[in-house]
Amino acid sequence: MTTTATTALTHIANLVTNDPSLGDGTPLGLIRDAAVVIDGDRVVWTGESSKAPATDNAVDAGGRAVVPGFVDSHSHLVFAGDRTAEFNARMSGRPYSAGGIRTTVAATRAASDDELSANVARYLDEALRQGTTTFETKSGYGLTVEDEARALRIAARHTDEVTFLGAHIVSPDYTDDPAGYVDLVTGPMLDACAPHARWIDVFCERGAFDEDQARTILTAGLAKGLHPRVHANQLGHGPGVRLAVELDAASADHCTHLDDADLDALGQGSTVATLLPGAEFSTRAAWPDARRLLGAGATVALSTDCNPGSSFTSSMPFCVALAVRDMGMTPDEAVWSATAGGAAALRRTDIGRITPGGRADLVLLDAPSHVHLAYRPGVPLIRAVWRAGERVV
Repeated sequence: MTTTATTALTHIANLVTNDPSLGDGTPLGLIRDAAVVIDGDRVVWTGESSKAPATDNAVDAGGRAVVPGFVDSHSHLVFAGDRTAEFNARMSGRPYSAGGIRTTVAATRAASDDELSANVARYLDEALRQGTTTFETKSGYGLTVEDEARALRIAARHTDEVTFLGAHIVSPDYTDDPAGYVDLVTGPMLDACAPHARWIDVFCERGAFDEDQARTILTAGLAKGLHPRVHANQLGHGPGVRLAVELDAASADHCTHLDDADLDALGQGSTVATLLPGAEFSTRAAWPDARRLLGAGATVALSTDCNPGSSFTSSMPFCVALAVRDMGMTPDEAVWSATAGGAAALRRTDIGRITPGGRADLVLLDAPSHVHLAYRPGVPLIRAVWRAGERVV
């Protein structure tokens, strides 16, 4: 019989639990002068520091804040190459278009498995040092049966939240035959990729895939046991959000251009609206209106969209600050969306919160309150990180 040592984090100035029943009744479930007890990879107790049970080990938070590990539910990390020149040109006035993805496709196809895996590990280490303890990542830069399958195999070495995105754009090999490419994605490519993924995604946008193509691809994925996610309404208004809700997709991602019908659908359905402020920052595009979404009753997540073309950031704290400054969110809402919201977008209940039975993913901030994530943008506030009960930063 084996036993695990218990550890208490004590003297936490403000603990964000994301469980209103444990704290002050707000969605963040704040507990002041708090403690958390970890046993193995799980949280087993939260409450006031003075009432913490005896444990084998103790860590004094010293009056700092603790938040759940960030949940980054949208990233594109299996890639090679660099698009600095494109970014520089765009910042000089050229608008972003979906066609820029082709540059990364060429570089990714040319890279070895080891090179691609090393890149994923590098960006994950960046994210971990900034408090991200769970992340989703996608294929989408191979666009052949072999390259999409290997991208998913590589991704699966690093995370359980793997998404098949063969429908990122029409492959350059099928420029004159988009219908043929849809047949490839829903046939041999899906057969090769489904065993390595949990999710299927499609870029439903002008320059990528229209509504009928997107529905065909997502329903084929569902038949193979993959649950939908949708890149929706980023570059202009379109059918992506409504399609996501129709198919009970876990998330509709971007959600920049919405009409009242889109808002009603998101407010009444279970599909999470995932906002990706790094993309708007990096493309000088219009900001999503988080206030309208929240007012409609939609569940909102925040994620980085880390990718080499339109949002090359791995920093969830940066996205929290952008959401507060430019998307109309309060600091409380942004922190909730970067933790519990991301968990909802992955349909997970074991992460994104600090509650008994949940996975012990915790971030100790070098600040007395979670509000400092937006109040002090760009400042490295992550003092320590625990993932599944193990201190990793």
